[in-house]
Amino acid sequence: MTDALVVFVNGATVRLPSGALVIDAIDAHDPAAAAEVRAGTRAVADSRGLVVDPATPLTGGFVMRLVSARQLPDGA
Repeated sequence: MTDALVVFVNGATVRLPSGALVIDAIDAHDPAAAAEVRAGTRAVADSRGLVVDPATPLTGGFVMRLVSARQLPDGA
């Protein structure tokens, strides 16, 4: 892969092409979890625990984890 990005999903290394989105990383790591994110039953948080929009473009080294959407505060 030319200009590959390396990101981390739940501690696992995921390699993606430049221009990939957060949801692409989740899908590469766990397609079933990506379906749950799309359905709204799971969410993606960054390394600080802040919710990230699945359509966010990735940068190399991005750290994310999957969380239950029930864990989100109202309005997140």
